[in-house]
Amino acid sequence: MNTSEASSSSFSRACGCAIATITRKQVVALSGLGLALFVMVHMTGNMLIFLGPQAYNEYSNALTSNHLIYLAELGLVAMFLAHAFQASYITWKNYRARDTRYAMRASGPKRTPWLHRTLFFQGMILLVFVILHLSLFKYGPEYTVNYGHGEIRDIFKLVVQEFHEPGEVAWYIVALVILCFHLSHGVSSTIQSFGIHHPRYQKAIHRAGVVYALVVAIGFISQPVYIFWFYKG
Repeated sequence: MNTSEASSSSFSRACGCAIATITRKQVVALSGLGLALFVMVHMTGNMLIFLGPQAYNEYSNALTSNHLIYLAELGLVAMFLAHAFQASYITWKNYRARDTRYAMRASGPKRTPWLHRTLFFQGMILLVFVILHLSLFKYGPEYTVNYGHGEIRDIFKLVVQEFHEPGEVAWYIVALVILCFHLSHGVSSTIQSFGIHHPRYQKAIHRAGVVYALVVAIGFISQPVYIFWFYKG
């Protein structure tokens, strides 16, 4: 192979790697956007907890008794796995791409924000949280209640039971704070992944990500706080 052919081959491989990386980043962005929308919808629905047991239980029953729930759960699992796998792969590839490790971390404007450096570990903690959360509310104690239309699962009682445990409340709040950090970066970076990247809009995009993350996190955290400190039922 002559020099020009070798150069052409190297260029092709580099282009292929770049395209693959862009595609992977867009998969991470799309799946992350889907998950971000889901947590907002999930949080909004869960706010019915402030209206009392019947509203909350009937809402939960309406969701779980709908046959489309299985399709929705499959879609969520697919998005979660795509997001976790592709993000982990990109992190690993970036790590392997460095031939040498830096003797000192960059400082000043060149320094990578700690929020970005810890995204992988945030994701691992959130993965553990999701697994525990699902195992509890999907396969936990089966309490039932009847509002005159037949027995349905009393999820409200299970929530109250869990959120009267100080350790559970603390773990839930910690996980939601981490989710807040993860979302604040994820929402803004998702927008940038699809080409909306201009100095004029960067601050607004960053603020939008922070506001979105805060709304989700505060909404979720308000629920254990209400149950633990204020609910007297």
